[in-house]
Amino acid sequence: MTSPESPNQNPPSPERRSSNPISRALPHSSDAERALLGSMLLDEAAIGEALTILRDIGEAAFFFEKNATLFQHILELYDQRKPLDGVVIKDELVRRGIFERLGGYEFLGELVSAVPSALRVRQYAEIVRDKYLLRDLIGAAHRVMESAYDDRLPAAEMLDLAEQQIFAATEKRVTAHAKPLPELVDQLMEMLRTRGEAALTGVPTGYYELDEYTCGLQPQELIIVAGRPSMGKTAFGLNIAENMSVLDSRPVVFFSLEMSQQQVAQRIVCSRARIDAHKMRRGMLGHDDMRRLNQAGEAIGSAPLLVDDTANLSILELRARARMYYRKYHTQAIFVDYLQLLHSPGVESRQQEVAAISRGLKALAKELNVPVVAMAQLNRNPEDRKDNKPKMSDLRESGAIEQDADVIMLLHREAYYNRGEEGAPEDNTAELIIAKQRNGPVGTVMLTFNKQFTRFDNHKPGGTDYVPATSDYGTSKTGSPF
Repeated sequence: MTSPESPNQNPPSPERRSSNPISRALPHSSDAERALLGSMLLDEAAIGEALTILRDIGEAAFFFEKNATLFQHILELYDQRKPLDGVVIKDELVRRGIFERLGGYEFLGELVSAVPSALRVRQYAEIVRDKYLLRDLIGAAHRVMESAYDDRLPAAEMLDLAEQQIFAATEKRVTAHAKPLPELVDQLMEMLRTRGEAALTGVPTGYYELDEYTCGLQPQELIIVAGRPSMGKTAFGLNIAENMSVLDSRPVVFFSLEMSQQQVAQRIVCSRARIDAHKMRRGMLGHDDMRRLNQAGEAIGSAPLLVDDTANLSILELRARARMYYRKYHTQAIFVDYLQLLHSPGVESRQQEVAAISRGLKALAKELNVPVVAMAQLNRNPEDRKDNKPKMSDLRESGAIEQDADVIMLLHREAYYNRGEEGAPEDNTAELIIAKQRNGPVGTVMLTFNKQFTRFDNHKPGGTDYVPATSDYGTSKTGSPF
């Protein structure tokens, strides 16, 4: 419904003009801007309606500078809880010395006459917002183009900047509106009836006691699984990824910076079939072993699990790949094995580099709204203690990991330190120490570690293993998106 601009309209501000990379006019609607401001002058209630649409954008939503200025002053008066109408606003503009600069009576009169009533204020605000979003997208593309021509950033960083700019522009959404409490309670009760007793607010891990502590892996959270070498960090991460993709049909991506794709596949198949991987490497498999491998292969055949084994990844490259997989497969969790194998070029020290990596992974979790699970190495301090149990302070190379992580889990197997000792009892118990959880309790989860299968299982007191059946998860297969 855009019409030629009124002769009384001020031109767009220099900032709005400078974001235009070409000679064509940027998207705008002078009619919608006038109708929106006119509605706000006619009815004070319309100001609140407009705010629900434009509150996160503010006066930047307006293309014309004088419209943006008037909108800003109306909101200031509204915030001061003054009774507002056209007369009060006119007096305030005179007092502030901007009435004539905006166009005086003629300007305000045009706005009031632009609409018969304020009933459609939401529609006007939505048009103004949508035009702003289009301008913002054009501006993001222009900034990317200018940065590319400037040629100061390395190509990898330039691509990351481009993805950030476009992703941020296209992912903007309107803030949700308030709802009455009775409606919220009805929704809550319906959700409780629908989801049943065992439902979680996050992505289930397949480990029931862990899910009790965390309510599943939560979106936007950075989860660190740390341990000394050979504690089973990779196995634990793969087991969770397998549970999500095979049992729950959730698309996930596993970045393996240490093992190849074939090695990862071999681990998953042997773990699921409960076959000793060493026997398979040596070609010592019997008929029963082959039967179980075939069954495991069929179960995994439609699992939406991506394995990326690109070596020497930087945090910028990993984020770019994660965005690509998210857009293509709608991944619901990201695994990184392991954090210290990533690098971030251009930093002065290893501590600063790990801090940049940690911040990058946290930012990725928030950007894609998925949990990011990163395995991490601990230093040698646990081996100098009598009980060998790890602590958060043992995280290697940077305290920034402690600060950025939402959940820190430390793997500990006492049997690892007792191996080779005469008379030492066979013990396959593993402890998963939840040392930090920003939004939940801390504690220790008991697991059973089957070393020959490189597999962690749910643990029952008394030393017996508990291997959950697929039906225990209460989910159904939806098919692979690949």
